[in-house]
Amino acid sequence: MLCAAAMIALVLANSPLEPLYAQLLELPVAIQVGGLAIAKPLLLWINDGLMAVFFMLVGIEVKREIMEGELSNASNAALPVVGALGGMAGPALVYLACNWGDEEALRGWAIPTATDIAFALGVLALLGPRAPPSLKVFLLALAIIDDLGAIIIIALFYTAELSPAALVLAGLGVIMLFALNLSGVTRRGAYLLLGMFTWVCVLKSGIHATLAGVITGLAIPLRATHGASPAHDLEQDLHPWVAFAVLPVFAFTNAGVGLAGLAASHLLHPVQLGVGLGLLVGKQLGVMGSIWVSTRIGLAALPEGTDWRQIYGLALLTGIGFTMSLFIGTLAFPAEAYDIDIRIAVLLASVISATCGYLVLRHPSQGRSPVQRSAE
Repeated sequence: MLCAAAMIALVLANSPLEPLYAQLLELPVAIQVGGLAIAKPLLLWINDGLMAVFFMLVGIEVKREIMEGELSNASNAALPVVGALGGMAGPALVYLACNWGDEEALRGWAIPTATDIAFALGVLALLGPRAPPSLKVFLLALAIIDDLGAIIIIALFYTAELSPAALVLAGLGVIMLFALNLSGVTRRGAYLLLGMFTWVCVLKSGIHATLAGVITGLAIPLRATHGASPAHDLEQDLHPWVAFAVLPVFAFTNAGVGLAGLAASHLLHPVQLGVGLGLLVGKQLGVMGSIWVSTRIGLAALPEGTDWRQIYGLALLTGIGFTMSLFIGTLAFPAEAYDIDIRIAVLLASVISATCGYLVLRHPSQGRSPVQRSAE
């Protein structure tokens, strides 16, 4: 779905229908209640609104992993945490090296630090039994930590001028969300209504509105005194909507880049070079280097049933930035991004990373487990 949405956007952006595609993205959409009005083009409703749903799902997944999953145990969490930190530091350093001295271009340093969870796990799913379950769990944990890092980066480095009044109201919304949790409220409708209030306040405050989605996800109870878990139920309900609607719609509205007059020299622009090399080279060096060091000093061990070739294939897959990198790009260069067009570098690097990662992982390991051999 992601690939199809991106391809359709590219075709439209490079066809006689391009004016209609551009008009669709700029279509004015407004909601007004009394004196409160939110008026934005359709593109920003998708980037600020629909993506808040995606980030709410990320918040729920982060909470589940910390409380019940791979990150609940310090020894299990050590390797994905170290790998994710290395996977963010490596691309950032590569980007800074390519753009050092250009203050405006340096705003894009975080673009290649992100990993697209859906796309990376999708490639692993295509491999079937060739990829051991422990590798899939490890990639999921690493990518979730990577997304958490992206959320922190957005909050700290891509916040516009603040509105104190809206910020106070947003803080009140956050307090009320966690007050519901502490009071034992399990009806998710109450959290979603308060989450919408918090989203509006955060949007008006100058902080990026998607952070309200993360906070709402973290506030929803994971455990309930009676019955099923509200967070688990909502996570299951949201997954198909996010996978087959939210992310493809985001890809469709953000991947449409005109290729007319594109030359190889355009890819050598420092910003595009930093983004492309950051995803292709920085990601794999950062992930592999940090994991290698942590295993050598005894901080952690490789996931059960995996070898270094598989870890290298996984490191390549973390270079699939796609939706998250495109999203951060819209924040780093809200007006100028498409003059330089970092989307070309993100799309090209993501496709190459996905292809190389798949090719590295598609051959069975010599030391594969009996379970893997029987599955094959």
